[in-house]
Amino acid sequence: MKRILYFYIRRRKMATKSIEKLTDYFYRFPGIGKKSASRLALHILEMEDFDINNFIKSIYDVKNNTQKCSVCGNLSESSLCEICDNEARDGSIICVVEDNRDIVALEKARSYNGKYHVLNGKIAPLNGITPDKLNIKPLLQRVAQEDIEEIILALNPDLEGETTAMYLMKLLKPFGVKITKIASGIPMGGNIEFSDIATLNRALNDRIEQ
Repeated sequence: MKRILYFYIRRRKMATKSIEKLTDYFYRFPGIGKKSASRLALHILEMEDFDINNFIKSIYDVKNNTQKCSVCGNLSESSLCEICDNEARDGSIICVVEDNRDIVALEKARSYNGKYHVLNGKIAPLNGITPDKLNIKPLLQRVAQEDIEEIILALNPDLEGETTAMYLMKLLKPFGVKITKIASGIPMGGNIEFSDIATLNRALNDRIEQ
């Protein structure tokens, strides 16, 4: 059925308004091209009503139940994320990342047992992102109030990431905590989210004190 529908749409060079609308929404997702969006829209037609209802419910659940951790800014379904609430994690080390996707990638590497802090971006004045728009103040409060021994700056090695790291180092130096940066392995302009596990392990284990 899927092949017949796809062939029909290509021959007519158009789809029903409902399919076009759904395709447009899928196309807005990051990493989804026009062909993939069309395939996803057509796949919906093949799904059972039960699966469609569960799919819709899962979207509502994600939107309504997800919030920011009150401590680190990670995604959570309660006031504290699972990592901050885990007493087995080393609370004396904070790994600073740009966004939640970096935490997912680093956790897959299984070489870090400390806690995190999410900046929700990086300094990029040309894009209107100034330091006051990042989650920096709560980080400084954590360092001042908690028994923190080391801050790991795990920011993507691009111009904005390096600028943000330098800015944070300037703010953190007066606290006297050890400040390190993830080591080589992730190339300049690379992205933590898409790095393989071996590279992330090497970057974390060989981190350099600043």
